[in-house]
Amino acid sequence: MGVLIDASILIEVERGRLGVEPHVALHEGEEAFISVVTASELLHGVHRAMRADIRAKRSAFVEGILEHFPLLEIDSTCARAHARVWADLRQAGTMIGPHDLWLAATCQAHGLTMVTANVRAFERVPGLSVEVWAEVALG
Repeated sequence: MGVLIDASILIEVERGRLGVEPHVALHEGEEAFISVVTASELLHGVHRAMRADIRAKRSAFVEGILEHFPLLEIDSTCARAHARVWADLRQAGTMIGPHDLWLAATCQAHGLTMVTANVRAFERVPGLSVEVWAEVALG
């Protein structure tokens, strides 16, 4: 099993409030991925930056993330999982955002744990394993 890291976690890393490596190390032998959806969300943040210096700093951070973590694309297995999760949540009246639907479906399609700070949304998805990363005390 592995983990899919949400943008909410990576934004905490970018802001210096969380170190990702200690958490990845705790999952020794498992892979940590990001979704193309998360890549788009992070790149969107780059494009929204009003100042060139902030845009450059964000861009460097995002490009480092994209080089460090393998990207999972949306394929037919993800699309099938997405359709099922979407229908189930719609019927239950517990919908989550469209990007979160894709992330949850990607986790289910690949047997991954969702790593997020947005537990409230992802805990609505039946059968989805959710993990929150907080700062780890080193030493």
